Amino acid sequence: MAQDIRIVTEAQLRQALPLDLAAVEAVEGAFAALAKGGVVMPPVMSMDLAAAHGEVDVKTAYIPGYDGFAIKVSPGFFDNPKLGLPSLNGLMVLFSARTGLVQALFLDNGYLTDLRTAAAGAVAARHLAPSRVTTAGVMGTGVQARLQIAAAHLVRPFARVLVWGRDLARAQACAADIARDLGVEARAEADPARLVRDSQLVVTTTPAKTPILRAEWLHPGLHITAMGADQAGKNEIQPTALAAADLYVCDRVSQCETLGELRSARASGDWTGATPPELGAVVLGRSPGRGSEDQVTIADLTGTGVQDTAIACHALPRLGDAGSVIRA
Repeated sequence: MAQDIRIVTEAQLRQALPLDLAAVEAVEGAFAALAKGGVVMPPVMSMDLAAAHGEVDVKTAYIPGYDGFAIKVSPGFFDNPKLGLPSLNGLMVLFSARTGLVQALFLDNGYLTDLRTAAAGAVAARHLAPSRVTTAGVMGTGVQARLQIAAAHLVRPFARVLVWGRDLARAQACAADIARDLGVEARAEADPARLVRDSQLVVTTTPAKTPILRAEWLHPGLHITAMGADQAGKNEIQPTALAAADLYVCDRVSQCETLGELRSARASGDWTGATPPELGAVVLGRSPGRGSEDQVTIADLTGTGVQDTAIACHALPRLGDAGSVIRA
């Protein structure tokens, strides 16, 4: 029997679906659902394509009560900028949670992944960052550097941004974009230690395989969202920092143990403590978040399938007549 399938392009999704508080709340609801139980979320299927300096991740999740579930294919090829191409690409397929039939094909080129990843950073900042942030720092100069700062600004408005990157010119360009888009003071910072020292909120957004943020840079009143380590072999935060923090939170412990900063900390022997809490439990109030303004907190975000289902389900009713419909 033929069925209608909506096909939507990146441009159409960008027009209909901005990075706003509604997107943040959609992703926050997915984390809460994950903590409540009943979610079906298989392990990430991940391929490391070293010869091409690339990787491919496939993620999905079924969330009770949601009308659909998404399957997302997300390639990242990090030499692409040399060719004038974006590093990230991909698509999402939204299926009916009742019948399993395809509802929509989002040819988003990674836009929905970018959106839900930034929204997760905002959820972490909302529940773990100090109540007052005057300066935010970002380590990295790509798309997520810009989006993570924009998302954090939704929940912790700040007046100044510092940007560090291995390429100073790219850091300067990133800072100029942030200043223009958010209407804040933003500048490149050549010294990563000084960036951390002068910030109350820091987001790391790189594919680094050796730490770019060191434990001795931690200071009272600091929150770090580490979102670059999403595959075995990546490591942005010095492992001793996790143990030194007052609170370390995972988006999903089982993923962080294999893909995130927790993997490195366990491998080095620097994390020997109890299983860390998950962000969804903090959202629900089942685990404590920041206990005081002086605490040091770290959120380890590896990217979960519930985020993909949440953003796809959030997108569909907001598209109006956008896209084309085929019968298949």
